[in-house]
Amino acid sequence: MPGHLVRFKQVDVFTSVPFKGNPLAVVFDADSLGDDDMLAIARWTNLSETTFVCTPTDPEADYRVRIFTPGGELPFAGHPTLGTAHAFLESGARPRTPGRLIQQCGVGRVALREQADGWAFAAPPARVTPLDRSDYAALAAALRSDALDLDAQPCAVDNGAPWLVVRLTSADACIGLSPDPAALEAITHRYGTHGLAVYAPHADGGPATFEIRCLMTGGGFGVGEDPVTGSANAALAGLLTRQERRPGRSYTARQGTAIGRDGRIFVSYDEDGTTWIGGHTVTVVDGTFRSPD
Repeated sequence: MPGHLVRFKQVDVFTSVPFKGNPLAVVFDADSLGDDDMLAIARWTNLSETTFVCTPTDPEADYRVRIFTPGGELPFAGHPTLGTAHAFLESGARPRTPGRLIQQCGVGRVALREQADGWAFAAPPARVTPLDRSDYAALAAALRSDALDLDAQPCAVDNGAPWLVVRLTSADACIGLSPDPAALEAITHRYGTHGLAVYAPHADGGPATFEIRCLMTGGGFGVGEDPVTGSANAALAGLLTRQERRPGRSYTARQGTAIGRDGRIFVSYDEDGTTWIGGHTVTVVDGTFRSPD
């Protein structure tokens, strides 16, 4: 029997130009959907993530969100956080505090704030595991690159979405990177991560401070290249602080260049230590679909 109609949006995150960012499906009024329903819908949309907006159980939260890939649920992800906030507000919902939102998700509360360059989320706490120096040669071989900048120690960073963060010497080397997939998967999984976040500075400021690419190696992320990645940019922002390599109180990153996208991420640091990851979001599809029940 056909199910009931469910409100639905498909948005493009970290861009103000449709089809240049990272798409996200947002499903509203999802309290009645079970885990199997959510997974079935996520597999059908076939996007890197689909989010389901539910009634919060935390009295401080504006909404609760569950984040699914086609393979299962994630406790946190960055572009779904920004995209869901955009869709939530565009649907007519009002924040409890003007210019602020509290999202409830698998990692707990995530704060968001409105900025001149769109909304931004506060990077969740992360667990950082430096790569053992004995694995540097294997990493270089997996990347098939002699452009590793080992002055910045490669690290596994897990803020709810685990990435191996690696710095290269130039943006051109980052864009041109073509790793060995099997060897890369072996080293990322050895450190409990599901992908590689590789970044490099642009010369003379370029179109952004950094170029970044996120190559997914299975696990909870799937495989392929993620167009624009909030969690990885949050991981990078925190690692820059930890390694005392921050380029000031704010910077920008460009992502998706190698696959024809043009994502822009705006990073800023508060004096209290909070790191904010922001960007624009634009709605591409707005309508309804039939639920599986």
